[in-house]
Amino acid sequence: MSTASVVAPASGLKSRAAKTPGTTVTDPALVKRAVKAAALGNAMEWFDFGVYSYIAVTLGKVFFPSGNPTAQLLSTFGAFAAAFLVRPLGGMVFGPLGDRVGRQKVLALTMIMMAAGTFAIGLIPSYATIGVGAPILLLVARLVQGFSTGGEYAGASTFIAEYAPDKRRGFLGSWLEFGTLAGYIGGAGLVTLMTALLSADDLTSWGWRVPFLIAGPMGIIGLYLRLRLEETPAFAAEVEKAETDRPKVPLREMITGQWRALLLCVGLVLVFNVTDYMLLSYMPSYLTGQLHYDETHGLLVVLGVMALMMIVQPFAGALTDRIGRRPVIATGCAGFLVLSVPALLLIREGSLLAVALGMGALGLLLVCFTAAMPSALPALFPTKVRYGSLSIGFNVSVSLFGGTTPLVVTALIGATGNMMMPAYYMMAAAVVGGFAVWRMAESAGRPLPGSAPSVAG
Repeated sequence: MSTASVVAPASGLKSRAAKTPGTTVTDPALVKRAVKAAALGNAMEWFDFGVYSYIAVTLGKVFFPSGNPTAQLLSTFGAFAAAFLVRPLGGMVFGPLGDRVGRQKVLALTMIMMAAGTFAIGLIPSYATIGVGAPILLLVARLVQGFSTGGEYAGASTFIAEYAPDKRRGFLGSWLEFGTLAGYIGGAGLVTLMTALLSADDLTSWGWRVPFLIAGPMGIIGLYLRLRLEETPAFAAEVEKAETDRPKVPLREMITGQWRALLLCVGLVLVFNVTDYMLLSYMPSYLTGQLHYDETHGLLVVLGVMALMMIVQPFAGALTDRIGRRPVIATGCAGFLVLSVPALLLIREGSLLAVALGMGALGLLLVCFTAAMPSALPALFPTKVRYGSLSIGFNVSVSLFGGTTPLVVTALIGATGNMMMPAYYMMAAAVVGGFAVWRMAESAGRPLPGSAPSVAG
């Protein structure tokens, strides 16, 4: 089967992959542009998450007035988690749509919705101004964000995977999570700077709005880049095979027809996102709220860890191309199983060096997932259902386990008084992830299911 360059008259879809019998030869410039546009969208999504997580204490005061700081934090993280409850719905809408009308169009739409939801948060009046309407509006904006992100990660990782040459898919896919880290650092760095420069009253009265309002111009830039993209060679080939009609796959086939791959996807995403949200979303609040660590210093430590992860990320992605995705992911699972307790004990010791060492160890283990997952997950599914099935599996797992991590761990600590709950939670996730990686097939250096071999031009 050839996935040569196609122009489908009925659809207008095109790809500048060179025509070679049985092989797709990719245009390096086009691949680079696709990676940049996909990574920027992911960066914007996580810019919002970084801002929301790092300014959670302030948001609690603005939207959930209460004499109990723990109750405020729980309410804020509750709104954070609520967005994840609608992510599977977004995945069920945008994923099949991406398999039907194309990856590029859906990624442009999710970019618009993400930017609008984040920008809207910055405009919501406080509880002191409009009362209970404030947290309701916050919840609505978070639901818009959650619905749109239901199609974002699966679409972006699919887009890069379908453009990338087989032997470089791990390296190129790792830039998607590089964008995640860049977004987090941008959001967290801005919050840290504002926390250091503004008084507590100024931060609560108006300063917290600034990071959310920045999403407007960021969204316009991201939308421009995504609208300039062409369809992936793999999807264009599916359109060509369908002759005059777009590929049409029932939602039921995306689930029941892919049940084994979906279960593997849920398990892999579980360990990936529980550890990700634990380190990057929950730990800043854990340092300040539970360990009474200085807020600015705590944020700077986490920023340093993310900067370290960004440096290592592309090299780890390239490593997955050389030795395989499975060994890298398995190393991360084993590391979290063995080192979560020692790392958290170091963090609880409280000194700057101990906190940095504990957080750094967890960050390097997390790179095992951030570097491998963007290329490993799309390879679980064939082209005709890749966007839809991956969206469903990814978002179900994130909604049930990843996005709820801050809320669940905060509640567990409150109920048990055991400050080691974050470590135990990560260890449990590592067990599930370890079983999934044991059952998955190696995909490094191989064509994506349903696609012809892909090589660099």
